[in-house]
Amino acid sequence: MAYTSTPARSRAIAVETLVAVHAGRSLDDALPHDADPFARALTYGVLRHRRRLEAQLEPLMQRPPQPGTPLQALLLCGLYQLLEMDTADHAALNETVNACALLDLSGVRGLINAVLRRVQRERQAVIDAVPADPGVRHSYPPWLVRAIEADWGANSDAVLAAGNVQGPMTLRVNRRQQTLEAALAALAAAGHPARPVPGLPDALRLEQPCDVRQLPGFDTGALSVQDASAQLAVELLDLMPGQRVLDACAAPGGKTAHALERADVSVVALDHDPARLGKMQHGLRRLGLHAELLLSDAADVRRWSDGKGFDRILIDAPCSGTGVIRRHPDIKWLRRDTDLKAFGDTQARLLRRLWPLLKPDGVLVYATCSILRAEGDDIVRAFLMETPDGRPAAIASPVGHAERCGLRIAPGDDHDGFYYAKLVKKGSQRTVKKPR
Repeated sequence: MAYTSTPARSRAIAVETLVAVHAGRSLDDALPHDADPFARALTYGVLRHRRRLEAQLEPLMQRPPQPGTPLQALLLCGLYQLLEMDTADHAALNETVNACALLDLSGVRGLINAVLRRVQRERQAVIDAVPADPGVRHSYPPWLVRAIEADWGANSDAVLAAGNVQGPMTLRVNRRQQTLEAALAALAAAGHPARPVPGLPDALRLEQPCDVRQLPGFDTGALSVQDASAQLAVELLDLMPGQRVLDACAAPGGKTAHALERADVSVVALDHDPARLGKMQHGLRRLGLHAELLLSDAADVRRWSDGKGFDRILIDAPCSGTGVIRRHPDIKWLRRDTDLKAFGDTQARLLRRLWPLLKPDGVLVYATCSILRAEGDDIVRAFLMETPDGRPAAIASPVGHAERCGLRIAPGDDHDGFYYAKLVKKGSQRTVKKPR
């Protein structure tokens, strides 16, 4: 369904999306693909700061509305416009009230107008009334604040704050088509200046995000969009021509494509979602690359394996996504602490099932876009304790914090939050006869 973009309609779209996310839908699914930039900015902003906005709204009303209702969502949108956005006060007030007619809220127009006018009059007092509690100040659920504080200690406040700052648009240069220097020059000539990302030979960060269709060479596969942290995976794989590579949880396909751009390797790529696998095929076609795509749960080895081993295995395991909250703020509200055990069980199962497929002296890279040790070092340490032929290899990286078995990257600046471990399978022990 196409939407007519009007100021009131933009606010109504934001409200409808916020209500859907509160009910359990993902932001990517709930926000209409043709929503205008203002509706997107408003939706993302309220989701990023929802808990703080709720705390600011509560003392302004004798009976605050129920969470997840259109009334509450519209009030939060009004607060966010007045407190955080560059929207003119009269537009924030009038168009938010006008949205009532589109949301079946005409009966509370007066209430919404009164609350927002009070915010306008008492703006600084409303801002100053935010509690010192980091969960409210940075707007995270209590369980996630506790987990981040336990894992990050003195750095936890910075990690929480970084999750509320929009991540940059980072590109991957297809070195089969052009050099990094040539890509920089072409982007600058097209009015999209960029700079290299330290330590990542194929990564460029745009000064300003833009529509990918504006990027020179995107349609022909010379450039792709991929976060800097995600590009580290191929560096850790140490690819060599002729190797057989398994990308175990491949969709949407960025890491598979990067591997094929970097070396003449054969890649078997698995995913259990047919729609995501279809999009992956489309992406590889744009890049002029080929991989063997298989629809399967990677842990169900008997179903898809041909019995041949792999020189390299990448497990970008399903996880909480807490490292990419700055791009997907709905993760804060959709995840539960109970999810961590389920994800951990899946991560451990993938390691156990796929390790036997790795050839001696082969490399397995385990990755999650999580900032929690329960999905990173804890999983790898437990796996290595029961895997005598596995050992962790040191990771040289200009970013991140060395863990006991891997590397943990905090979200912020060029990078999303990530965890990596590089595991090497010990080679076969051959007996050497002593000379007579």
